[in-house]
Amino acid sequence: MAVMTSSPRPLLNRRLAEFGTTIFAEMSALALRTGSINLGQGFPDTDGPEEVREAAVRALRDGRGNQYPPGPGVPELRTAVAAHQWRRYGLSLDPDTEVLVTAGATEAIAAALLALVEPGDEVVALEPYYDSYAACIAMAGGRRVPVTLRPREGRFRLDLDELRDAVTDRTRLLLVNTPHNPTGTVLTREELAAIAALAVERDLLVVTDEVYEHLVFDGAEHVPLATFPGMRERTVTISSAGKTFSFTGWKVGWVTAAPELVTAVRSAKQFLTYVSAGPFQYAVAEALALPEAYFTGLRDDLRAKRDVLAAGLEEAGLTVYRPSGTYFVTADIRPLGESDGVAFCRALPERAGVVAIPTAVFYDHREAGAPFVRFAFCKQRPVLEEAARRLKGLGAR
Repeated sequence: MAVMTSSPRPLLNRRLAEFGTTIFAEMSALALRTGSINLGQGFPDTDGPEEVREAAVRALRDGRGNQYPPGPGVPELRTAVAAHQWRRYGLSLDPDTEVLVTAGATEAIAAALLALVEPGDEVVALEPYYDSYAACIAMAGGRRVPVTLRPREGRFRLDLDELRDAVTDRTRLLLVNTPHNPTGTVLTREELAAIAALAVERDLLVVTDEVYEHLVFDGAEHVPLATFPGMRERTVTISSAGKTFSFTGWKVGWVTAAPELVTAVRSAKQFLTYVSAGPFQYAVAEALALPEAYFTGLRDDLRAKRDVLAAGLEEAGLTVYRPSGTYFVTADIRPLGESDGVAFCRALPERAGVVAIPTAVFYDHREAGAPFVRFAFCKQRPVLEEAARRLKGLGAR
């Protein structure tokens, strides 16, 4: 039934007018309609460790988390997050005042931006960016200022001069993502040091999305921005369990930051979901304490899958940028004589029975991302091998 109104004003808040149905929903529906292999959305097609799933079942049966958990998150998970940050990175956190559990990283990003950004504030973000960044900046009334990662010498690279030039007197916050979705770039220690120095010099807040922190390959190193001089007190670090433990439906994320920043983010978060995922929080607390062999095995498995898909894309005639992290491979379609990634992805299911995501949708400067396409490799190896087989004929068509 249509909504009738005499007002000429659109129903949708004008801040969200540019955001329609997400590309993920469109491409997933296309995959279902055509029976294609869906390498679009970044979720695994198998569950994570059995002992973690059983921990959730045990929590349910024991009545832990079936009612509202504490607003900041269950103490067991907050303690486990703090222990993880100390063990991995030497970051000392008070689990009572410096850790906040959220409904996945997406809510953490939304809460952080709603809490820290006021109308008119500029937010500098690395482009291409995960699509929720733009929507959350808009909901906060901020103005996004993209700094474009450009392909060079086999990977997408950050131009530090361009980043510095993007900062003005109106800049409130830097929004950083490493390992980076969708390009798979892992910012180097030197690049991060330069970002940290800029933030300190210009007295900027930083929100850093590190959900792929455990998914780094080929000697790449994940270094949290909060570990650099002057950053501990100005950085909101975000991560989650979904990508690391292959339980993306549980939606368990967290924020770590200085007490004042956590308090600010919690003030916004409490009016979003308030609380969520009670029993799963207990399971994720156990997951974070898994032995190192689990994390090593996860990286090795994903690296091998990356190589299967990357080789298939190269054989199909695309230029491939092998990622140093994340779930995703970016490919350039121009060697096929094409330049419109959106049109390419909409036609790909009929041409090859595979679904991918056009990277242009993650850019403000659409022309910069037009020829790039993102494929997810967090799938079973036979699925990736079949996708590679289907893609082989692209160059000949």
